[in-house]
Amino acid sequence: MEFTTITSSQNEAVKHVIKLRDRRPREKEKLTVLEGYRELTRAREYGMEIVEAFFAPEMFLGENEMPFLEKLAGDGARVCQVAPFLLEKMAYRERPEGLIAVAKMKRHTLADLPVRPRGLYLVAEAVEKPGNLGSMLRSADAAGVDGFIICNKCTDIYNPNVIRASTGALFSVPLAEAENQEAFDWLKANNIKILAATPHTDTIYTDVDMTQAVAIVVGTEQTGLTELWMKHSDLPVVIPMLGKIDSLNVATATTILLYEAARQRKWMVNRD
Repeated sequence: MEFTTITSSQNEAVKHVIKLRDRRPREKEKLTVLEGYRELTRAREYGMEIVEAFFAPEMFLGENEMPFLEKLAGDGARVCQVAPFLLEKMAYRERPEGLIAVAKMKRHTLADLPVRPRGLYLVAEAVEKPGNLGSMLRSADAAGVDGFIICNKCTDIYNPNVIRASTGALFSVPLAEAENQEAFDWLKANNIKILAATPHTDTIYTDVDMTQAVAIVVGTEQTGLTELWMKHSDLPVVIPMLGKIDSLNVATATTILLYEAARQRKWMVNRD
């Protein structure tokens, strides 16, 4: 299959991809940029509509990229070959893998989340750093969460650094974006217990029942959880700190709590 070739940095499609690095154009156009074979294949697998793709075969890491690009073209995406220096210019990564795409963002609401009798949920309040949010998505996927609610968002989930840090988990984890009160009310309405990590309790996180329907709630990197969550949590727990530092990185704390829940559930695949 022959594809259109782009060789100029003044090409409008090239300039458009570069513009989408910024949050405002992404949110206005409801478009985001994906990079790399793994992220693109996972995005397509989980229903993201890819509208444009750009490739530089000299930079490919494997042999599956061309058949995948042909599938994208078959889906109706515009596929263009670009010079390597152009792909480097378009890329967000320091070492691009030869594939970049523009995809339509999906809307994520609480109505999209499954409600399960012993569901495991994660709630992130006002997490600021894209790398942390991406790592939390990756851990959520690994631990088999049934839903991830992002409250009072400080970074957009389609930030390229979120997508990269999640290694594509952004597309596989059931997501919702909501305000704090809306998320709180949804959890209560569905009888999901709220577990919050705090230094102001003697209950160690391994000593509470995480096999029931539970939402692990974590807060912003600087100040932690707001009063709504701390005051009304059903299961306040502490992660012991044995050194000089008094807190963990939010993504690290999230992973510890999720894997304890997975351990208690003994890696059950179907919790219904």
